[in-house]
Amino acid sequence: MNRTLPEPLFRQLYAGLKAAILDGRIGPGMQLPPTRDFCQLLAVSRQTVLNAYALLTAEGYLDGAVGRGTFVSRDVRPSAPSVAPAPGLLRPLSARGQGVVAAMDQVAFHRGPLRAFRVGMPRIDHFPFDVWNRLEARRWRHPDHHFGYSDPAGYLPLRELLCVYLQASRGVQCTPQQIVITSGSQQALFLLSTILLAPGDSAWMESPGYRGASGPLRAAGAQVFPVPVDAQGLDVAYGAAHCPQARLVYVTPSHQLPLGVSMSLPRRLALLAWAAQQKAWVVEDDYDSEYRYTGAPLASLQSLDRAGCVVYVGTLSKVLFPGLRLGYMVAPPALAEALVQAKSVADRHTAIVPQMALADFIAEGHFGRHIRRTRDSNAERRDLLLRGIARELDDQLACGPTDSGLELCTYFRHAQHAEEVVARAGLARGIELRPLGHYADPAAGAACATPAGLLLGFAAIPPADIEHGLRELGRILRGR
Repeated sequence: MNRTLPEPLFRQLYAGLKAAILDGRIGPGMQLPPTRDFCQLLAVSRQTVLNAYALLTAEGYLDGAVGRGTFVSRDVRPSAPSVAPAPGLLRPLSARGQGVVAAMDQVAFHRGPLRAFRVGMPRIDHFPFDVWNRLEARRWRHPDHHFGYSDPAGYLPLRELLCVYLQASRGVQCTPQQIVITSGSQQALFLLSTILLAPGDSAWMESPGYRGASGPLRAAGAQVFPVPVDAQGLDVAYGAAHCPQARLVYVTPSHQLPLGVSMSLPRRLALLAWAAQQKAWVVEDDYDSEYRYTGAPLASLQSLDRAGCVVYVGTLSKVLFPGLRLGYMVAPPALAEALVQAKSVADRHTAIVPQMALADFIAEGHFGRHIRRTRDSNAERRDLLLRGIARELDDQLACGPTDSGLELCTYFRHAQHAEEVVARAGLARGIELRPLGHYADPAAGAACATPAGLLLGFAAIPPADIEHGLRELGRILRGR
């Protein structure tokens, strides 16, 4: 036994004896040494041996009685000879399991310390964690019946507050009963894909688009059909002409990822008309609509829906911080109860204390102040990035829409630049450069082709790092 290990000695003795019994070194019916002899042999206390024997007896490995001794149970049969674990799985994953695992294999995950120009990250250091700690601590000091199993739909006061907020800021028409709290937009998309689509159903997906959304669709067995995006947003006419049988459409109308365009009103109306006629669902992912820097936030697609076909999905990862893992769905009334039931199957309910703290955070005005403060900070960093590109890279990069979001879409002015080559060179120089091609569906045809370029995150990046990143990017694009 090793006294330098943090594991207690009786646990080490228990594990050693158990292993010897299971591999046959100590056979059924064999008598173990008396505890007094064993403790002297091992130079440990008698209590250590007693504890190990007691645990083995409780688990059925040993039998014993006072005055008779301790024996290995005759009911224990040695297992197969110990061998090295076989490489790979015991048996192949199921077809459904393979689909779930493969569905997200192309999605990029953030790793390592923050650096220019990481995408999808809000400015975490702007969040008032002192306020949040106080609100959570207050709830922990006064636990109530909500600390048991809670409503799968979510904490009702939070849903009521979100209802008021969404109506005021995004024009969303809903009641608290239509809102389902989730652990983020990814869970919402998985639940929607699971209950709205049957294996083999077709679903439209923006291309280029958010790969994290196509993952749940494919995991549900859907046939993902890439639909091109242009300056007006999703090309509804193309989708209707080439995949009229689609049962679901995933769209980011307020701020398309990665191109940054907003869906025009004619396209919105055309999409809703087509969906109503085809009885298809429309999933509106409004992931960063709070961060619009010119004018008020655009009204949601859901606010125009009269057929009950739009499910509005929101996340608080971009507004507060990703580690919070809170989001929500606003479902048509006829669908809400089914989503609540599906949510209860997935994880019973979302953690209650963060929901309660968020409700207090909104009710006391901290939420609105944080959004305004962060929007101003983001705008400053966006302007810094735009000025830097104009100064350092105007001959190399053209910028896409700049009126909203946490990232800036840029296009190469010269055809000789290869996105992946530039991205690898960036990593070698300590900067992250996300190619626009990362967002393209591999199965998409020429109609979905996007000019080569990069998506540059700016919201979470300190000014000095933005300046440094632009200098390095300039050297890469000029071959220095």
